[in-house]
Amino acid sequence: MSYPEFKKTVERARADLYRETLERHAGAVRVKKEATAVRNLERIFAAALKVANEKGFAAMTLRDLSTAAGLSMGALYAYFSGKEELLAMLQEQHRSVTRRILEESLRPVQDPMERLRTAVRTHLYLSEAMQPWFFFAYMEARHLPAAEQKKSMESELATEKLLADLMTEAITAGALAPRDCRLAASLTKAMLQDWYLKRWKHAGRRITVDDYADAVLATIENYRERREI
Repeated sequence: MSYPEFKKTVERARADLYRETLERHAGAVRVKKEATAVRNLERIFAAALKVANEKGFAAMTLRDLSTAAGLSMGALYAYFSGKEELLAMLQEQHRSVTRRILEESLRPVQDPMERLRTAVRTHLYLSEAMQPWFFFAYMEARHLPAAEQKKSMESELATEKLLADLMTEAITAGALAPRDCRLAASLTKAMLQDWYLKRWKHAGRRITVDDYADAVLATIENYRERREI
């Protein structure tokens, strides 16, 4: 699947999850027309990420959000009671998109090495399609409430575990050189993060997301365990 095709998949998944978000927060959301609610939630989340990435989530006021989203303060309160509830909704929705698409991309793939390649490329495609959220989730993690910090750490560890498990499967199948899979997964995660944290650097070098995925995979596949002499 090419990145443009993948991006359409993300947009479809996000639309489904906006509806699920509305269902989970039915008590807080006072807008009953689904199409309007989905459209406005999308505007609110996009505006919240834009403002938060410019000035920080803690410094962002609901007045800032109202201006950026083009919605009145009253309209904002029709979706959440305050910034903490907004944060929970935003994080929950984006984590769900990421988890669901990763799972769906791996489900039909049987070959161990191809499963690892698929996971790496899918993660990079996700971070390209949802760069503002990936950037926000990383940069704001230490400033978020304790419960959200814990979820952020759990999410990072879950990604590393997935990569480590896939590497172990590939090694067992004889498709990958032996290595410390937990350490290798941690290093791979750092390479994945570099894509969305330093996008300016890669854009300046005219590196596409597929170019970067190829380079990360080459690093993983060409690894050789150090031997004592």
